[in-house]
Amino acid sequence: MPEVNTDSLDEQQVRLLAEMCILIDENDNRVGADTKKNCHLNENIDKGLLHRAFSVFLFNTENKLLLQQRSNAKITFPDCFTNTCCSHPLSHPLELEENDAIGVRRAAQRRMKAELGIPMEQVTPEEIVYLTRIHYKAKSDGIWGEHEIDYILFVQKDVTLNPDPNEIQSYRYVTQKELKQLLDKASRNEVKITPWFKLIAETFLFKWWDNLPNLGKFVDHEKIHRM
Repeated sequence: MPEVNTDSLDEQQVRLLAEMCILIDENDNRVGADTKKNCHLNENIDKGLLHRAFSVFLFNTENKLLLQQRSNAKITFPDCFTNTCCSHPLSHPLELEENDAIGVRRAAQRRMKAELGIPMEQVTPEEIVYLTRIHYKAKSDGIWGEHEIDYILFVQKDVTLNPDPNEIQSYRYVTQKELKQLLDKASRNEVKITPWFKLIAETFLFKWWDNLPNLGKFVDHEKIHRM
C-alpha cells in the first residue's frame, strides 16, 4: 500500500484512519477488511478498492432535513455541506452482521452519537429505515477520495444535538425549498456540497422526502444503483 505523509493533518482525524473498514466487491459481498486510510487513497481506489458505507437522512417531525457542514479538519471533503451523517460500518462482529443491514444500522447509530451527539437511546437501529444502496466514486483531492457502496438510511424523529466541532462546523434543518436554494448555490460554486449528497439530491431525495410516511414502496434491497 502507498505511504502517505499525514503529519499536516488533524490529529483526531488521523487516529480515525486506523479504523478497519469492510472491503466488498461490486455486488456488496464482503471480501476482507482494510484501514480507513487505505480505503480512501485514490491510488488504491484506482485499482478497484471498494468499501461499505452509509448515508443517514434524518428528518424532524416538521419534515425538515438535518444537514451538516463537515469541519475543515476532515481529510475528505472538508467544509462541504452534506446529509445528516455519512460514515462506514467497521469490520467488527456487531457491524458486520448483514441480516436486514442491522450491522450498518448499528454503525449509523454509533456515528450519529459520535458526530452529532445524538444520545444512542434516541435513535435505535430499529428506527432506522434501510431504503437502498448506491455505488459511486469521487476524488476529494489529488491524494484522497471515496469509492463506496452506500446504504441509504432514513430516520424521522426529533433529537437532541451536541455536535463534535472536530467533525462538524455547522448544522441546520432545511425545508425542500431551502435545500434547493443550497443546491443552486453549490451549482454556482458559492458553497461546496459532497458528491454523494449531490448525486442523491439530484436523483432520489425529493421523491423520498415527499413520501416520508410511505417509504415502504421505495425499499429496494436487491438493486445497487450505479451512479
